[in-house]
Amino acid sequence: MAYYNTNTRSPPPLQHPVPTHPAYIPEPPSTPMSPQGYQRYTSSPPTQGYVPNAGPQSHMSPPYAAPGAAPGPYHQPLGPGSPPRQPHPSAMGPGGPIDFSSWGLDNTTAAFGMQLGQSAVAAGQEYVQKNLGGFIPISMLKHHFNVSNSYVLNKLRLLIFPWRHRPWSRRVVRLENGQSEWAPPREDINSPDLYIPLMAFVTYILLAALQSGLNARFHPEILGVTASKALAVVIVDFLFVKAGCYLLNIPGGLSSQVLDVLAYDGYKFVGVIVTLIAGLLGFGRTLWFLVFMYTFLATAFFLLRSLRSMVLPDASATAAAVNPSQRSRRITFLFLVAVSQFVYMGLLVRV
Repeated sequence: MAYYNTNTRSPPPLQHPVPTHPAYIPEPPSTPMSPQGYQRYTSSPPTQGYVPNAGPQSHMSPPYAAPGAAPGPYHQPLGPGSPPRQPHPSAMGPGGPIDFSSWGLDNTTAAFGMQLGQSAVAAGQEYVQKNLGGFIPISMLKHHFNVSNSYVLNKLRLLIFPWRHRPWSRRVVRLENGQSEWAPPREDINSPDLYIPLMAFVTYILLAALQSGLNARFHPEILGVTASKALAVVIVDFLFVKAGCYLLNIPGGLSSQVLDVLAYDGYKFVGVIVTLIAGLLGFGRTLWFLVFMYTFLATAFFLLRSLRSMVLPDASATAAAVNPSQRSRRITFLFLVAVSQFVYMGLLVRV
């Protein structure tokens, strides 16, 4: 027999809560990034970098200071009469002014310090230009360092194998104002430069220290001793050449001759480096001496041909002609300069 429920009433319908919205939403306070309130995005906001350990709600609202803590620069509400807040220096563009107060410095004092530093640098540059610029112009220094990779390789090859090189005369270029000057080293392989002598000077000191270390004779003072010996050799050679030019009345600008003579004096370090490398490779004493003699002869021949244009200039390049007696004395001086390289290079290879 079927069972029927005698309660015929149905249960009451379910009542769901209807969401209500507040009639007024207060406008949030302005921030440095959005003066009219927080920015509202119709799409995802621009990426500003990932901040680790920012918490699960770091992307929904900016962090607020903890209760009782001092409010930060972004969390202080601005009243109607309060002045607008300046943005933090990190939020400013690269061309904006620097706020030194965020570093614990007074803006006025920091600006005065920067101005004082700029004045000191300008005064130093003016002092160098005034005292050294009259003796050796900065433009001439730049001229002697105006080299290229191809020039350096070709010049090193010329210093080691100078026998079949032609011609040896330096090239002259004419400027737009009608004046003429020597072509820079990168355009003329016969032009003296200061880059190779300077690099060879430093390399010589390092190789001398390396050879002393391989012979168990290295100590820190050897760097200073080697540098002093090399500098003394360059100075003695420079004074000898300058004294000969003065006594023989060889014309030429003082500043240009100073740099040219220094360059020619420094080329001997290339032959010295080749001799030191031969010693490091374990060549016998006889073969080492043959390498030294070859580098000496190559350096002497290079100086004879290179200094000839300065000691015996062409008749068209000088106002006064060179008489036979002066020519003979100048040729003798050239040979003395070339032969003296044997003594200088012999002192330098003894490390």
